[in-house]
Amino acid sequence: MAKVMVTIAPTGGMSMKSANPALPTQPDEIADDAVRCWKAGASIVAIHARRPDDQATCNADIYRSINTKIRERGSDIILNNSTGGGNSGDMLIERADGLWESDFNERLKGCDGGAEMCTFDGVTVVDTVNPNREVVVITTPTRCETLVKRILEKGAKPEWEVFSPEHILQDVTRLIQKGYDKPPYYINLVLGGEKGFQGAMPYTPEVLDFMVKQLPPQSIWCISGIGPAQLPATTQALLMGGHVRVGLEDNHYYAAGQKTNNLALLERQVRIMREMGHEPMSAGEARDLMGLKAVKV
Repeated sequence: MAKVMVTIAPTGGMSMKSANPALPTQPDEIADDAVRCWKAGASIVAIHARRPDDQATCNADIYRSINTKIRERGSDIILNNSTGGGNSGDMLIERADGLWESDFNERLKGCDGGAEMCTFDGVTVVDTVNPNREVVVITTPTRCETLVKRILEKGAKPEWEVFSPEHILQDVTRLIQKGYDKPPYYINLVLGGEKGFQGAMPYTPEVLDFMVKQLPPQSIWCISGIGPAQLPATTQALLMGGHVRVGLEDNHYYAAGQKTNNLALLERQVRIMREMGHEPMSAGEARDLMGLKAVKV
C-alpha cells in the first residue's frame, strides 16, 4: 500500500465568487474548508490570501489570520502560502505601456505569514486569463534568488511550482544545485494552464511523463491539473508514484456543467486512491517525509 500526499488548493488567485459561490475567499471560509478537507484526507493546504473585497493579495497579516484560524480549529495540516498572489487587487501595477505587472515586492510578503512551506513561482510569464488585461509576471534569475532566500529566512521549505520543462531545467535546478533546499525537493507540476499563461504546457500523458523525467535527483512531485485536466492528471500521477492536488483553485467542476466544492473534489480523490490501493498520507507523515520544521504562526 502506497501512501500519497493530497494537497487541497481551496481558493487560488484568479477566480471570484461570481464564478462559483462555493469558492472560499475570507479567512474563516478558507480555514473551514481546509479543516473539512484535512479531516477527509488532505495533508497540505495551498493557501492564497484575499482582501475583504475578495481581490488578490499577499498581505502577511491576512495569511497569518488564515493560518492561525486553521490551527485554532485543531488541524495540523501543512500550511503552504502562495507567493504568486493573483491577477487582481494588491498584486497589480499599471504600466505606461498598457500592460499590468505583478508586484514582486507584494509577492515577497507571502513568505511572512507563518507557513511551513511557501510556493516558489520562479516563472516569467504573461497571464492571459483576462483577455482585456495582460499581466506580466517577471521573475528574473536575481528575483528567483531573492524569493527563495526570503522563504528560507522565514524557516519554510520551497514548493517549487513549474509550468513547463524549462522551469525545471533552469532556475529550479540552478537554485537547488546552489543549496537553497534540502532533499527531498518538493516540485509541483502544473499542467493544463496553457489557455491562461503564455508558456504553460497542456496536460497529456506524454507531457507529464516527460516533465517527471526532467526532475532533479531526490525530487518528489505533485501534479496540479487545471480544469478538465484535474481528474486524468491526478489518476496518471497515482500510477506513476506521484502526489496529487485538487481544489477550486484549479477546477470548479465535478463533471461537465456541474459546479462543485472543495470537499467533494477532495473526497472523490481519496476514494479513487483507495480504489487503486493507496491511502492518503497524514499531515504528520508528510511533514516527516519532507523534513519540515515547525514554524510559529
